[in-house]
This record gives sequence, structure tokens and C-alpha cells, in this order.
Amino acid sequence: MRRLVQMALDLWERSEPAAAAQPSAPVVKEVVDAKPLAPQAPAAPAPPLRRPVTPVVPVTKPAAPAAPASLQAHPAANRSILLQGQRVAYLLQRAKRRSIGFVVSEDGLVVRAPRWVTQPGIDEALQEKAGWIVRKIAEMQQRRARSMSASIRWEDGASLPFLGQPLQLVVDSEQRVARSGAVWRVEEEAPGSPSRLYLALPPSAGRTQIRDLVQAWFVQSARQHFLARLAHFAPLLGVHYTSLRLSSAETRWGSAKSDGSIRLNWRLMHYAPAVIDYVVAHELAHLRVMDHSPRFWDTVAEVVPDHRALRQQLKDMPAPPWDRAA
Repeated sequence: MRRLVQMALDLWERSEPAAAAQPSAPVVKEVVDAKPLAPQAPAAPAPPLRRPVTPVVPVTKPAAPAAPASLQAHPAANRSILLQGQRVAYLLQRAKRRSIGFVVSEDGLVVRAPRWVTQPGIDEALQEKAGWIVRKIAEMQQRRARSMSASIRWEDGASLPFLGQPLQLVVDSEQRVARSGAVWRVEEEAPGSPSRLYLALPPSAGRTQIRDLVQAWFVQSARQHFLARLAHFAPLLGVHYTSLRLSSAETRWGSAKSDGSIRLNWRLMHYAPAVIDYVVAHELAHLRVMDHSPRFWDTVAEVVPDHRALRQQLKDMPAPPWDRAA
């Protein structure tokens, strides 16, 4: 059974020029469609390949086969299969569609299949894409592990990334610096020392209070930073945006509409300014080219020549989770 496979590997887009180095996602899901054709009679089995016979040292007792390792199971899994020695528990969904689709996200594998495709047909499609599926699930597990290891401790003295550099939280209970809200100060005591965010909170402040105040400051800082970068790149690209809205989506960093409205994720403030510039330029470029054709990427390259490397950084370094506080 032949299948036409198409991969969508971007957090925003479905394609990129063939010359571009394709990153792994964060997007944070990987999608493959395998289009099954009409059922055909099974082909005759191929003759076995001949290979040189190498001497084998006899043993008195054969070694027991190793138990297969298990990859992350989808929380709503209703099927499982052994792929390349790995047990994969996945969610099978039946739908009105013409192809078998595979979606790998941080939850695991979802298989969407037409109602007329039999389970053996689905198993065959899974085996054909076994290498891709196992690799992507492992990558998602590693990404999730990195994200969880970077979980923020919402307490005095904790650290989190801000503009690509460590930012230390200081509960300013005596309000020596922060009279109200939060105050950011860069105090270079030594090379590489973190900047500090002073929070006007009592010593008894809990994690929720600290997190909420830090988030409010992040959102305010993001709006100021994004507006400045939009004002910088819009004239260079010859476009005009009409509005800016902030989002906190888990898997999407930005979007643009034909009416000129731009949406950017305030959690981008965790990343270095050059990465933020890439996302800003990316969305503004959509006001000239609304698809992801080669012309679109040429437009982005006019103002961010190294956009591919920056895009890869965005996918390789997941932002710390805010809702899963340590």
C-alpha cells in the first residue's frame, strides 16, 4: 500500500522552503498524513535475502529477550502497538477523512483514520512510519523533561529566564526598592550575575501571590518590548499593523491577520532579544505574504537573515511552565 506523506513541522506554518534546514517543534506537535489507496490483494512474499553466514559461538542456554521499553503513553490511549521494540500506546480516532494521519504532541501519539480502514491496515501504516513515530515521541519526551526541569520555584531567591538571561526574584517585604508592584534592577555585582526583580510583597506571600505579580510584570514588559520592535520592523518591511494583542498559548508564539492585527505570546520574554525579533518579523512579514511560500521566507530574511537558526533556538529551548509550579 503506497501512501503520500506530508509533514507539518512548524508551530505556525505548514511548510518551509526545501532549502531551509528543517527543525524538529515547538512547535509542539508533529503531524504526518499517510494516504491509503483502495485495498489491494496482498502481494506475493518476497524471496528471503541471502547474506553471508557467520560462525556462531554455541551457548548452553539462549539469553532471554529483553523486555521492550515503553514510550510515553497517550493519556486517553485506546490502542497499543510494538514499534521498533518500543511499546507505543496511542489514541485511535475514526473520522470522515481520506488518509491516515499521525499527530505527535507532548501528550503522545494520536492516529486519525478513515472508518473504512481496518485495524490491520492501520497497524501496517504505523509500522511503515515506525521510525518517525518513535523518534518524535522520544523528542517530545525529552522536550517535556527539559521543560519540567526548568519549572519555576515561586519563592524568594528563585530564578527564571528573562530576555535570555537569569532573573532573580526578591520579595521586598520592607519595600526598600519596590513601593508597589515590581521593580526590575540590573545590578552587576560580578560578570554573569542575574538581574533582580523586586516584588512588593509581605514575607508571608505564597507561591500564587508571587507568580501572579511576576506574571503581571512580564505581561507589561512584553507589551512595551513588542511595541518597540514592531515599530522598528514594520517600516523596514513596508507594512502597517493595526493592533497588538498578547496571548499565553502553550503551543503558538504569534499570529497575524490580513486586517493588520498581530498577536504575540508574552512568554516570549523568556527568550533572547534576537529570538523575539524573529517572531515579530515573522508575523509582520505575513502582512505582505499570508502563506509560507519561498517568497514569505525571503521577506523574513530581508530583516532577519539568520531566521532559521533563531527559529531552531525557539524550538530547542522550551519556555519554563508557569502553570506547573514546582
